[in-house]
Amino acid sequence: MDINQLLTRIDGKRTIDFGDIFTKSIELFKKVWIQGFVHLLLQGVIGFALLLLLYIPMILMAGIGASLDSGYGASDFEALEGVGVGIMILFVIFAMCIVVVLTGVQMGISAHFFKVCKQVDHQEPETSDYFMFLKKRYIGKTIRLGLSMFGIVLLSVMLCYLPLFYVLVPLHLTRVVYAFNPELTVSDLIKASFKLGNKYWLIIFGLVLISSMLSQFVGMLMCFVGVFFTASFVYVPIYYVYKEGVGFDKPDDLEEDSLLFIE
Repeated sequence: MDINQLLTRIDGKRTIDFGDIFTKSIELFKKVWIQGFVHLLLQGVIGFALLLLLYIPMILMAGIGASLDSGYGASDFEALEGVGVGIMILFVIFAMCIVVVLTGVQMGISAHFFKVCKQVDHQEPETSDYFMFLKKRYIGKTIRLGLSMFGIVLLSVMLCYLPLFYVLVPLHLTRVVYAFNPELTVSDLIKASFKLGNKYWLIIFGLVLISSMLSQFVGMLMCFVGVFFTASFVYVPIYYVYKEGVGFDKPDDLEEDSLLFIE
């Protein structure tokens, strides 16, 4: 659907129930917790590998530092110092590239988890294309969307943190809106996320808060290791917020949508 159709659906006279969504989320999580763990594991492994790459320029700088302390002449010292500054600049650029890639990976893999939630919820065949949003067709948009979210958070922090309290709710919806509307532009995705978030802000805030606390508590009861298996629970209520607040382009969903829009 295009942005106008999406916004029209959000504007429709829909109501979502906190208790109903939370109950459905628990039931669906029982079916997707393994997939949630796999998605989390993929993000962790790829993120760890990317962070390890940062040690390459660190090792180079350490070697130059050792050379500066080993008794070189003045001219050699100035030359090595210049090389050290150059490597430092390259390190900053390299670190920024790592952040960009890491942001895209986290965005793409978490967006795919919402696709899995829909497939299991609608009893559709499950796909295992975890990197579908990181391939040529979507990779550029995935990275731009991740950076846009990072920029919004950074701007909110610079404004004394108070706006951050507000924007975190719409930003929690950005991944699920992207998962089911990948054809939209980055600005349209953010616009739709904020519109949906504004409409159900208090309910979404409560769902995210309670689901986060529950996943952490249950994970700690499982000797803390369980946190890795329960952490993805926080995404499931977000999926249901989208399902109840927007709906999907399937015949049964469209029929349900038409009933919900009747005044």
